[in-house]
Amino acid sequence: MAMSAKIHTLASSAADRFNLHRTVPRYNQEDLGPDSRYPQDQLKAAQAQDDNHIVGGAVVRSEQMKAVFRLVEKIARTNATVLISGESGAGKEVVARALHNLSLRCERPWVDINCGALPDHLVESELFGYEKGAFSGAEAQKAGMFELAHGGTLFLDEIGELDAKMQVKLLRVLDGVPYYRLGGTRKVAVDARIVAATNKHLEQAVEAGAFRGDLFHRLNQVSIQVPPLRERVEDIAPLAYRFLHEVDPRLDLGDDALNALEDYGWPGNVRELRNVVTRAAVLAESWEICAADLNLKLSAPGHAERPELKRQLGGLEEQVIREALEKSGGRQDLAAGMLGISRRTLLRRLKEYKTRANTGGCASPVLSI
Repeated sequence: MAMSAKIHTLASSAADRFNLHRTVPRYNQEDLGPDSRYPQDQLKAAQAQDDNHIVGGAVVRSEQMKAVFRLVEKIARTNATVLISGESGAGKEVVARALHNLSLRCERPWVDINCGALPDHLVESELFGYEKGAFSGAEAQKAGMFELAHGGTLFLDEIGELDAKMQVKLLRVLDGVPYYRLGGTRKVAVDARIVAATNKHLEQAVEAGAFRGDLFHRLNQVSIQVPPLRERVEDIAPLAYRFLHEVDPRLDLGDDALNALEDYGWPGNVRELRNVVTRAAVLAESWEICAADLNLKLSAPGHAERPELKRQLGGLEEQVIREALEKSGGRQDLAAGMLGISRRTLLRRLKEYKTRANTGGCASPVLSI
């Protein structure tokens, strides 16, 4: 069997075991009853998931994230140490979990620790464990995170927060050297795949002397850069629908809400998107969420504050879409694929252009839907 076929077989198997192929529950009008307030357009929206790709439990639609997960699939079956970089909330842990779920270690433990969430004096005991009586309050032996992750994956989040002393000890363990628990006299050897993540520029930290260069190179056998949400707008709608339907699968997002979500800058990335959509779903007073329900601050970074510039960009976008439709012979599915967007997004853009043209807001020809 070819390597790619093996990877996809493994991915499918891992996804089945971990129930990763989650989809929005599918409803029929008969299931909801004749008096249901669930509108027909919501039924359609709840089932319109054809453009979504689920890889290792993550919703992926943008070309940027598809490239990330192609790399994830390629390296998942190896034991290479992986360093995942990206802004806070961009989805680094999701990528790390996908690496584990698609690996040969998927049935073994997944252990994660946030290196920045623990005081310096607790990091060593949490990572490497301790013996009974090693310090005041150590009333029993405790296995460290490395031991708990034996045979599986250890995810070290915010690795850039480790102090210099712990960086030295971590480097030795990563090089395969057995270690002692705190207060111990017997060495412990473990086999764990290490995946680390950071929102810092570790190369700059190395140059500044704040992070060991040898540890950086040991962690950086394979590097993955997770782009911020504002650079992969195509992922916003499917992610928003997932978060929305986790609260109530009957809810839908109106066109104005989708436009607002895609125009927003998302300084908090996917984490902020989840919070915004969840809050709107919890407080919703109708089946359809509108832009006002989202309560977005339009002054957030990334929001277009110059109307003239936004109109110019909109005109360029329309021209590109029209050219794609011409090249595809009017086939909307093919045009969407050429543009790297979903067919639903394409249809929404065409509807906007038609409305704008009918109201005199755009001088370009009306596009046929």
